[in-house]
Amino acid sequence: MRHSLPRAPQFYVTAAQPCPYLNNKVERKLFTALNGSDSQLLNQALSQQGFRRSQNVLYRPSCAECNACLSARIPTKLFNLSKSQKRVKNKNKVIKRNVLTPLATSEQFNLFKVYLKSRHSSGGMTEMDAIEYTSMIEETNVKTFICEYRLEYLHENNRINKLIAVSLTDILDDGLSMVYSFYDPDFQHRSLGKYMILDHVDLTSEMGLSNLYLGYWVHGSKKMDYKSQYNPLEIFKNGSWENLDIEKYKSSQNESADKQDPVTLHNKPIYLS
Repeated sequence: MRHSLPRAPQFYVTAAQPCPYLNNKVERKLFTALNGSDSQLLNQALSQQGFRRSQNVLYRPSCAECNACLSARIPTKLFNLSKSQKRVKNKNKVIKRNVLTPLATSEQFNLFKVYLKSRHSSGGMTEMDAIEYTSMIEETNVKTFICEYRLEYLHENNRINKLIAVSLTDILDDGLSMVYSFYDPDFQHRSLGKYMILDHVDLTSEMGLSNLYLGYWVHGSKKMDYKSQYNPLEIFKNGSWENLDIEKYKSSQNESADKQDPVTLHNKPIYLS
């Protein structure tokens, strides 16, 4: 007997575990599998409601006593470059971006391992092998691509075309979503993390789309707070997207700290068209 996947997705909640972003906090995630012919529609609908993709899973925070993790996106048509962001773009004009079919290579994997060892040595991805990396890149039913960033230079009279950064990026109806990115720590002086975001702002506009989804902004987290440097930035809060005003956000968090109902922090309805 053949069984088909249900059209309505089934959602599950993970067990509590230490939060990777904030000290003395625990995290839980609401998640659903991303399989079948409706995967692209599901990825689109849930990305617009604060979910993120990790391989064939869509998830968003579902923490009982915290709502610090907020999905963030840049409305690219309104984006304003700061002076420091202009400097980042100018010093990286020599970098070439290649948009490619999502196929894993040994060159990418080697860079991926170097990045993790340097930047996230205690993270859960450090044990990934080449097969698992290939699965992360290639095993998906949604529209996605790889952005490779290369730098050409001469070394001992030999022309080098070095891979220095990579982004796995999804295509949504209204924008692009940066699923995972990594870079060569030896080129940290080029601010490659910032540069990839700025370049994806350009790429989003080149493709005639309106939003660049960045994942979660977490106020108070050194790892995630940097996203507030992009202006304007929209966050998904209380069931809708709104412009981030840092001072207003801090004030609202302080005022509501004693009034939060843990059950309803993330218990907003999920709509599927």
